[in-house]
Amino acid sequence: MQNFHRFLSAHSRAAAEFVFLSGAGVLIGLSVSLFEVLFGYGLILIERWRTGFPFWTFLFLPLAGLIVVWLFRRYGGLACKGMNLIFEVSQGKPERIPRRTVFLMTVCTWLSRLAGASVGREGVAVQIGAAVSWQFGHFFHKKLDIENIRTIFLVTGMAAGFAGLFGTPFSAVFFALEVLVAGTLKYRAMAPAICAAFSASWLSARLGLSAEGYAIRMLLPFSIETFWLPLLMMGLAFGLAGGLFAWGLRRVRKTVTDRFPDPFRRILILGTVLACLMILTGGRYAGSGATLIAAPFAGDPMYAWDFLLKAGFTILSLSAGFVGGEVTPLFAIGVSLGTVIGPLFGLDPMLSAALGFAAVFGSGTNTFLSPVMIGMEVFGFQWFPFFFVVCAVSYLVNRDQSIYSLQSRYGLHDV
Repeated sequence: MQNFHRFLSAHSRAAAEFVFLSGAGVLIGLSVSLFEVLFGYGLILIERWRTGFPFWTFLFLPLAGLIVVWLFRRYGGLACKGMNLIFEVSQGKPERIPRRTVFLMTVCTWLSRLAGASVGREGVAVQIGAAVSWQFGHFFHKKLDIENIRTIFLVTGMAAGFAGLFGTPFSAVFFALEVLVAGTLKYRAMAPAICAAFSASWLSARLGLSAEGYAIRMLLPFSIETFWLPLLMMGLAFGLAGGLFAWGLRRVRKTVTDRFPDPFRRILILGTVLACLMILTGGRYAGSGATLIAAPFAGDPMYAWDFLLKAGFTILSLSAGFVGGEVTPLFAIGVSLGTVIGPLFGLDPMLSAALGFAAVFGSGTNTFLSPVMIGMEVFGFQWFPFFFVVCAVSYLVNRDQSIYSLQSRYGLHDV
C-alpha cells in the first residue's frame, strides 16, 4: 500500500507539472507573439520602403552600422553576445538574459535591414522569445520545485519566437528541442514548447503575420529505386554548402576582428565595401534573401552564381557587425543552389529548390528534424520522403559544422 501511495504521489506530481508547464507555454507563446508581430510588421514596412529607394539606402550602410555599434556599446551589456548568449544561458554560464535584449535586437535589425545589409531575422526572433520566456523561468525558479525549469522555459521561448515569426509551429518545436545540443532532444521541454509554438503561430496569424508557403507545380511519385542516387548527390551538395557557410562565417569573423579590432572602424570600412558591392549588383543580394527564395516558384530568373554571392554578402554583413540572422539567408542559398543543380540530376528545379531550402538550413544549423519539418510545412507534407532522404544525407555530411559557435555536441543530455 505504501508503494501504491508513492506511485500515486509521483504521478500526481508529474500531472500537475505537465498542466502547469503547458499552461505556461500557452502564456509564453501569446506574449512572445505580440513582440514578433511588432518586429515582423516593422520588417515588412522597412522592406517596402527600401525597395522603393534601393540605391539610396545602400549609401547609408556605413552610417547605419555605426549607429548599431554605438547602441550595443552604450546599452548592450550581455545582449551584445546575440545568439551566443542563449547558448551560454542553456549551459549555465551567465544566469540572465537582459530585458533590453528585445529592444536592442529589434531596433538594430531594423536599422541593418533598412540600409540593405544581407541579414535575416530568425536569430532575433529566437532571442526575443528566449528573453521573454527567461523572465517567466526566473520568476518561477525559486517558487516551484521543477528541475531545470529555466532551461525548459528557454526552449519554450525559442519555439515561440521561431513559430511566431515564421508561422511554422512544427519545425519551431523541433528546432528549439534540438539546436542547443546537437544530436539530442530536450524532451522535458516538449509539452510547453508545443503549446508555445502553436499559440504563438495562431496569434501571429490572427494579427496578420501569416506564414509563407510555395506550391511545387508537378506530379512526381516517389520511387527510391529511381531517385535514390540524385537525392544522395543533392544531399551531399547541400550538406557541403551549409557546412562551408558555417565554416566561412567563423573564419571571416575572426579574420576581420583580428584585422580591425575597433568595432567602429570595422563596420565603417566593411559597410562602405558592402555599399559599393550592393550598388554594383543592383541590390539583388540585399536583405534576407526573400526575393531569391520566391524567384523559382514565381518563374523569375535565377543565376548559377546566386548562392555564392548571397553567401558572401551575408558572411560579410554579419562579420562587419550588422544584426539579423543567418537562417533566412540559408534558405535563399539553398533555393539558389537547388535551382542550379536539380536539373543536372533529372529533378524539377522547383522541387530541387525546395529541397535546398530545407537541407542547407539543416546543414548550416546542424539540425535534422527541424529542416525536414519546415520543408513539409512550407512546401507540402506529400514531399516528406524527398525531404527526409536529402536532409538526412545533408546532416551526416555536415560533420558538426554550425553557424552557432557555442552549440554543444553530443556531450550533454536531456534537461
